[in-house]
Amino acid sequence: MSIAKRLQASWSGVGDRVLVLSHGFGSDQTSWDYIRPTLDPHFRVLSYSLAGCGDAGVSSYDAELHGTLFGYADDLLALIDELRLREVSYVGHSVSGMIGMIAAAARPELFARLVLLQPSPRYLNDAATGYAGGFEQLDLDALYAAMKTNYQSWAAGFVPMVMGVDDRHVLARFSTTLFKMRPDIALDILRMIFQSDHRDLVPRVTTPVHLIHSRKDVAVPLAVADWLRVQLPHSVSEILELEGHLPHLTQPAIVATSVQRHLLAD
Repeated sequence: MSIAKRLQASWSGVGDRVLVLSHGFGSDQTSWDYIRPTLDPHFRVLSYSLAGCGDAGVSSYDAELHGTLFGYADDLLALIDELRLREVSYVGHSVSGMIGMIAAAARPELFARLVLLQPSPRYLNDAATGYAGGFEQLDLDALYAAMKTNYQSWAAGFVPMVMGVDDRHVLARFSTTLFKMRPDIALDILRMIFQSDHRDLVPRVTTPVHLIHSRKDVAVPLAVADWLRVQLPHSVSEILELEGHLPHLTQPAIVATSVQRHLLAD
């Protein structure tokens, strides 16, 4: 099976420039539906669902390959190669921010620019270096235990916490894609994400990077945005006056304007 079919890649839009959209944990490629129409007039837009997510779900996931973010970066590179693309623009949300940076560090010729929404290289605090990732290990252990004990109950608390809103329609949108994930696979993926540390890789990225963060995000505090800006001195950084980890779902008009501005910047 081709990688494009396995990851259910889909196209829209027009033009000579290609834009790749890659979503975060608990979502699938439909998470871009609110902002995609603003991008289609300017780009040929390619989206796909990360392994273990979306309708492909279990059939797209390999526990060994996807046991690290490098496996997900390999999927992205394989997709770009299979479709014979070069110098793509890339928009990655959350974990796909690091997936994009890993891929761009390995194959910089494939990427024209990275626009990263709520990225983080490490979610755990690190007292030894003074790094504030946002979480302590005891908190994450309790989260994993709750997921394993009762996935639906865990999700009922997790969704509003990370979204930072009390809009049942928006919450239902994220819940729908989260519940498409098989609970044991969701646990493995989330544990892999939260336990990862890719700080050493960040300075190796030579592709132009545009960082977009919400002012208030329980998953990625502003200290992470500050850290990334220092480690990527040639990057462009923007803080949106928004709350929550999925602003492209909760405030799509604001996010669409920001993303488009960064993509079309000289």
